[in-house]
Amino acid sequence: MTEFLRAPPYQQVITIFLAILIALGASAPASAAKIDDQFRAWLQSDLWPEAKAKGISRKTFDAAFDGIKPNLKLPDLVLPGEKATTPQKQHQAEFGSPGAYFAERTIGAVTAGGRARAAANASTLAVIEKRFGVPGEILLAIWGRETGFGAAKMPYDAFEVLGTKAFMSTKKEFYRTELLAALEIVERGLAPVGAMKSSWAGALGQPQFMPTSFLKHAAAYNGGGRADIWNSVPDTLASIANYLDHYGWVKGRGWGFEVTVPTAVSCSLEGPDQGKKISQWAAMGIKRVDGKPFPASELKAEGFLLMPAGRSGPAFVVTPNFYVIKEYNNSDLYGLFIAHAADRIAHGDSNFAGSWGAVDNLYRSDIAALQRSLEAKGYDVGSADGLPGFKTRRSIGIWQAKNGRAATCFPDAGLVSVLK
Repeated sequence: MTEFLRAPPYQQVITIFLAILIALGASAPASAAKIDDQFRAWLQSDLWPEAKAKGISRKTFDAAFDGIKPNLKLPDLVLPGEKATTPQKQHQAEFGSPGAYFAERTIGAVTAGGRARAAANASTLAVIEKRFGVPGEILLAIWGRETGFGAAKMPYDAFEVLGTKAFMSTKKEFYRTELLAALEIVERGLAPVGAMKSSWAGALGQPQFMPTSFLKHAAAYNGGGRADIWNSVPDTLASIANYLDHYGWVKGRGWGFEVTVPTAVSCSLEGPDQGKKISQWAAMGIKRVDGKPFPASELKAEGFLLMPAGRSGPAFVVTPNFYVIKEYNNSDLYGLFIAHAADRIAHGDSNFAGSWGAVDNLYRSDIAALQRSLEAKGYDVGSADGLPGFKTRRSIGIWQAKNGRAATCFPDAGLVSVLK
């Protein structure tokens, strides 16, 4: 009989428990120390050869990763030895009203702060608008939305964030590209290693540029070669303007108009691929909510119907500049927030004339199921991600009309029940 079997019963239990823990540890995901070792090996054997081939010096590479370890507290990581999973909370995230995006406490802070800074930076904004053609109020709205006019601190080391995510995130290739771009920023002398501070997602400075965007769009206010988007307000504003200019901002045009859409005009006509001359929209009975005619200079220009809540919210005819704003963040609500905040900065606080309707008690998983059902019927919903973008909204409207229902172009509980 072994010594183990001669041990008292409580000691046997403890010994068995420890043996189980050891066995589990052998098959569990790597420990933090082991992950650190794997990360260092990955840097040297995988990332360094590519960085070297792209012209990054050993000095820059070593300085960037000096003392850097993977930050296991960042979201969307897949630890070595694990598979990517979708958290249950994400499945059951509530689907809220688009109107919540425009809560007064949020947009009010941006507009009040924007007006104060419009006066303080008037001459700077005038120079930038003359150079790039983008109105100052648009720049202020983006600056306010992204980092609270620079008040939001950048607490992370960009190489820690980008390195961690390039090594072990759900979007490794995306972050690998951004990490190599961050190394290029340092290599070219555009920013020192110590200045490379970012958000938890790796976005840099007050405009929240990813490193590839920094390389393409960062602009020094004085026209020099080095833009400081962390500490310089003029460089921050010039960089945002340069970004929008690069994506095709049309000088002299606004972003759009809030309108009323007659019931005879289908909400399924929404989208950036269904543009018409603004005179054509007007001929269909679409009118500005303030009762004014569309400007004569706009009548022959192209506009697009935007109904972010379908028939359950405000409607707009937007210009191509609205979609330029969306290049900053590919969300209709983000683009509309910036446009609306800019209007309020320039012309005073006022809310949309149209009201946001109530949303049924739905989850994003309900919307995703609806989207998959529509896809199975041949409709293009964009992506079955639980977020009803314009392709989903207009597909809902087309399906409703074909099935003898009033077209609302927005999900509700009854529709989910029928299509889910």
